[in-house]
Amino acid sequence: MKKVYLYQASLGAGKQKNLGEITMGYEAIPYEKRIKDNIRNYSLSNLYDMEMIKKYLMNLADMLEINVLLTDRHGEKEIVIGDGFLGFHPQVESEPGRKIRVQNRTIGHLYIKELAPGRDERLIKEMVDGTVTLLARLGEEVYLHREGSIYMEELEKQLEDKKHKISQDEREDILTGVYNKIYFENRMKVIDRSEVVPVAVINVNINDWKFANDHFGDEESDRLIKIVADILKEEAGSYFITGRVDGDAFGVLIPMAEDGEAEAFAARIQDRCNSYEDAHLAPSVAVGIVYKTNIEEILEERLSDAEYEMFNNKFEIKNAAGYRERLEKGIKA
Repeated sequence: MKKVYLYQASLGAGKQKNLGEITMGYEAIPYEKRIKDNIRNYSLSNLYDMEMIKKYLMNLADMLEINVLLTDRHGEKEIVIGDGFLGFHPQVESEPGRKIRVQNRTIGHLYIKELAPGRDERLIKEMVDGTVTLLARLGEEVYLHREGSIYMEELEKQLEDKKHKISQDEREDILTGVYNKIYFENRMKVIDRSEVVPVAVINVNINDWKFANDHFGDEESDRLIKIVADILKEEAGSYFITGRVDGDAFGVLIPMAEDGEAEAFAARIQDRCNSYEDAHLAPSVAVGIVYKTNIEEILEERLSDAEYEMFNNKFEIKNAAGYRERLEKGIKA
């Protein structure tokens, strides 16, 4: 029996690609075009178990008494069986050997050298051609399976993203990103049913929002609402429940509020608004705070009580020294 010399050439840096690295942006390219084009991103090692291919080619070389060389599409050696190809540097354009093609694109080249004269050339040709056909069909099957799997994963992700967006749209206020009124009211009912106490109930109202709307228009008055909402979100704890309950009004719930927690939150948001620098807008908010301390109380009613407290605070703020000057500074800018 002929002695077979075998080694597998190094694949080099970047040759081993995982499934994620060979995707092409499925949301933008039609499936048929991806199947046609994406094969260019696959190497032999993406499509085949190279150890299995190596064993198969060893057996083929041993049975037919030939040397075998398998290269990638560019002619880089992948598997060499026997010493007949030592010093041989394939020029795949002028000496392509037998091309291995998947999706009508060449992904590899198979070269053979016959060792013993008088061998059955017809048998060798049939066996080698059959090997090329086998590799092409196996590569095609693996390629379509992988691309189909990636495509299905992308579709599933798009569906999940769409469902998440729908869910977000159902509960979030589009302008501000806090909970919308319907969802906020539902959360109040859930807390009522859970019999959680104490709950700090806070009403926050933008002072003179109509002034901004009358003097600077819808775009700027919307920006004022968003500025205040962003301050609320930044100063709120992770367990706070914040919703936009009216055009320029917000509700905030603090379940199991600690002593002074709601008051400290109100002070922070008012300080942030008062120190906000802008060419036109002068953010300012009035805040009312009450507490639900009895499980029989209804949060919706306590929010109305907080609104009453807010109006008391608004009266104080709007009559404070310097308030009007700051409010009107944008007109003079």
